Amino acid sequence: MRFPNKETVERIHLKYPAGTRVELVCMDDPQAPPTGTKGTVLGVDDTGSLLMKWDNGSGLNVVYGEDRVAKVGDPDA
Repeated sequence: MRFPNKETVERIHLKYPAGTRVELVCMDDPQAPPTGTKGTVLGVDDTGSLLMKWDNGSGLNVVYGEDRVAKVGDPDA
């Protein structure tokens, strides 16, 4: 896995600030929440991954470049 550069991580921070609501589109992990699960972004780590609190109680992070989410209520997400 290639890690994003500093500028990319900063763009992710701006797009997904803490408190942003998202919906899971795709996550390739046997313990992933079901597709369509909604959650709240707690922050972004240095690898560009979203630190999550999913509505179903999961805390599995959204890994940059691997998993996909869409902002809730954002038609351009």
